[in-house]
Amino acid sequence: MADAEGAKRLTGLLNGIAQSSYYGNADITEELLKSELYPDLPADQFRALLEKMRGLLKSIVSADMDINQIDAFLTAQAKKQGGITTEQAAVIAKFWKNHKRKIRESVVSQSRLENNLKSMNWRIDLKSQSRHTDQENSPVAIVEMEIGKNDKESEFVYLEFNEAKINRMLKQLAEVEDSISALTQS
Repeated sequence: MADAEGAKRLTGLLNGIAQSSYYGNADITEELLKSELYPDLPADQFRALLEKMRGLLKSIVSADMDINQIDAFLTAQAKKQGGITTEQAAVIAKFWKNHKRKIRESVVSQSRLENNLKSMNWRIDLKSQSRHTDQENSPVAIVEMEIGKNDKESEFVYLEFNEAKINRMLKQLAEVEDSISALTQS
């Protein structure tokens, strides 16, 4: 593993594991990784290497390790009988440094069960005509919210608030803010 080719292969393997395990890419299979990265390695040795790297990456991801934690973890793995080499540890550390944010975002996104607010737009309009003359030229707030998961089709919610509803909502928000302030001061 001391050579640059070995480091490239291990980086490719880690990328393949990340693609299949964390990014949902079903096209990345064990057979594809073996044939592209380790064609000369016997199947049982490749499977052992794959499982070892998959397990290490799973431990690193689940602990959301920072630089100090990963250094300590990989050092311990390198000292362990049947563990990893120091060259492998260096490749894994570099891979994690470069991919931590993206893998973490993917894991968080996959773990969300509920929809989230993807975007919100609003504007203030004036009603120009109405059946009721007292509402003519009164301000109206129009809010458009896009709700959904990142990988799913979104739903759009449209809300319209007249001046009375806006004032009531502002009053309720002020009450919530006062409640929060009271809690934080206690």
